[in-house]
Amino acid sequence: MMVNLIIILVGAYFLGSIPFGLLIAKLKGIDIRQHGSGNIGATNVYRTLGPTLGVLVFCLDLGKGTLITYVAAQITTNHWLIILTGALAIIGHTFPIFLKFKGGKGAATALGVLLAIAPDICLGAALAAFIIIYITRYVSVGSISTAILTSLAFYLLHRPLPYTITITIITILIIVKHLPNIKRLLNKTENKIR
Repeated sequence: MMVNLIIILVGAYFLGSIPFGLLIAKLKGIDIRQHGSGNIGATNVYRTLGPTLGVLVFCLDLGKGTLITYVAAQITTNHWLIILTGALAIIGHTFPIFLKFKGGKGAATALGVLLAIAPDICLGAALAAFIIIYITRYVSVGSISTAILTSLAFYLLHRPLPYTITITIITILIIVKHLPNIKRLLNKTENKIR
């Protein structure tokens, strides 16, 4: 059991570190880090290579969080270990060892973790993100707002304390990773989606 958990925890970080946005863009002969915002996430792929590949990268990044967290939940019922597995996938995506720890912002992978531990909150978060992005046309606003709303949902719905604490920490990480976006929003230079 302990060996399996160690493998899952280490595997979570390395799975999270797989830069799907970079890899898919390279198949098109493009280094996504040299285009748009320079980020390897789905939003920059969407803007640079179009909606089909952008959605594909989003699904793959989301899948990283869902898959490894679901596997952990099959091995243990310990909420701390389950959410730690998901958190390591998010950290891997945000600070990938394969890219000198310069990765994405973690929102899609975090949503994937939500899908594994709280499908109802995940559905609400996805709906909130869609509505906010549709109204504002800013993905960053949707990501930040949804992260905050998700933390509140875990608290208000009295979900397991390990989940609530860790999701709040992840929310703070997502906000910190979006600080350049927040600065651009304040300066009215943030790019909108069409």
